[in-house]
Amino acid sequence: MFKFFWVSDNEKSPDIDLEIVDTKEEVLDEEVWQIALDVLEAEDEIYIIAPIAWVEQEKIDISINKTILTLKWNREKPEEYHIDGIISKNSEVFFGKFVRNIILPENLALNKIRAYMENNLLIISIPKMKFDSKVVKINKIEW
Repeated sequence: MFKFFWVSDNEKSPDIDLEIVDTKEEVLDEEVWQIALDVLEAEDEIYIIAPIAWVEQEKIDISINKTILTLKWNREKPEEYHIDGIISKNSEVFFGKFVRNIILPENLALNKIRAYMENNLLIISIPKMKFDSKVVKINKIEW
């Protein structure tokens, strides 16, 4: 198990609800942003880590369609951006709709996926499927 920012298992925020769907991806007509994220692979698990600031975890939509994990949310500008007389000198933070699709390998136990927020990071862990090894004996066929 990874330890993120030296936080123990007891200090994790509550799990995020996850919905597994089997529908076609909707087409978006408006501009959407993509967030940078990391995909880490451990021996028994895959971790997806995305920095998500200014978004409540209840407003993050995580869905799976076959082997594509989709993350969606809308980041709205805080009140400080709407104060009269405020002039933006540098704008690098994107606001609006975000969508990110991640193609997953097929050897994951998608029914055991977990997602939680920690230090403004969305952390998704997906265990790998475990297969028992078996020795197959080849029988000789006699004519």
